[in-house]
Amino acid sequence: MSSDFESYEQDFAVLTADITGRIGKVPKLVGDEKKQMVANVEKQLEEARELLEQMELEVREIPPQSRGMYSSRMRSYKQEMGKLEADFKRSRIAYSDEVRNELLGDDGNSSENQ
Repeated sequence: MSSDFESYEQDFAVLTADITGRIGKVPKLVGDEKKQMVANVEKQLEEARELLEQMELEVREIPPQSRGMYSSRMRSYKQEMGKLEADFKRSRIAYSDEVRNELLGDDGNSSENQ
């Protein structure tokens, strides 16, 4: 039972590392490249969520005396997932603000210009 969980853990680690790398690239891309990267990251985030669900099912099957350790690991993975989703959202917003400022010629001092 725990070998399946450990396999899911390895898959989750590889996937989240790849997601982290891609999130870092999002603000630097433009146009279709950015759209493609965003779509890829969204797909990978969904895969990571599905892995977490599988891991939760595995934890439920583990005998209660051994479940505590796995439950705490699950909490950690869920926190990591939340952080990835927040980072992804920020990377998309950062890019949007940058483009908005370029288009409007806004240098961040708009209140002074009024």
